[in-house]
Amino acid sequence: MDSTEGPADASLPRRFGRRIRESVMGGPGERDGGDLELMNRSLGFAAMGFLTLVPLMIVLAAAAPAQAAGFAHWLSRALSASTAAQHEIQQMFAPPRHVLRATTSFSLAALAIFGVTFGAAVQTGYEKAWGLEPARSGGSYAGMLARHVVWLCLVVGYVLVLTNTPLRRQSVITTPQGTAGAVLVTLMLLWASQKVLLGRRVGWRALLPGALATTVGLLGLRLFSRLVFSPLIVTSAVAYGPVGTMLVVQSWFVGVGFILYGGALVGRILHEEAWPGPRRRHG
Repeated sequence: MDSTEGPADASLPRRFGRRIRESVMGGPGERDGGDLELMNRSLGFAAMGFLTLVPLMIVLAAAAPAQAAGFAHWLSRALSASTAAQHEIQQMFAPPRHVLRATTSFSLAALAIFGVTFGAAVQTGYEKAWGLEPARSGGSYAGMLARHVVWLCLVVGYVLVLTNTPLRRQSVITTPQGTAGAVLVTLMLLWASQKVLLGRRVGWRALLPGALATTVGLLGLRLFSRLVFSPLIVTSAVAYGPVGTMLVVQSWFVGVGFILYGGALVGRILHEEAWPGPRRRHG
């Protein structure tokens, strides 16, 4: 038998690396992520995120107090955009007051429906990452709907909290205190999000490694956005206009989806390899 296949005597990093490799490239461990279809789900996350979060946050930005910045400024912070890139992002969105006047109860209801659908899509991705069967209506459709609504409220609250804190535009990551606070809030959101969507099927301790992995991945994406996406927005806007900016923003959403689902898969493998014993999926 190949030494990489050794069960108990293989070190944790070796076992972890083997299972990640098998999950991505296929093989005996394909059960870990073969059904996840990471890239396809990331593309779906980008489409649903743009369809749901962008209009929803524009409306919230318009309805917020005067001190709240517009959604374009929020998105610029998330992408660590330079001043020139931030200007291009702002061209994609209407001024907040105009959005507020144009908003109707029907559009708000439509946004709520899309938001709940978005939550259901994220839940399915988490279930695939953990190898779980789709949630049955053991707790009724109303219970599942409530989970999706709570998740959407968590996401909206997270964006509102982070985007209304003072940030230095010059630096990739702000002051040490601000950075620590933002990382902690992000970690708590990701940890709670998995628990809300997966319910009792996975325990809190089992979900913590995935939340940590996703947080680290998002920090890396923020740095990558500063170095790559920010200048790319400027060049794409010159070459293709607002469509070029939108394509870069969509690429960022794809990256967020990839890290979200990939982090959950990494967390599951870390949990199962760190606490072998009787391999419980739910920890």
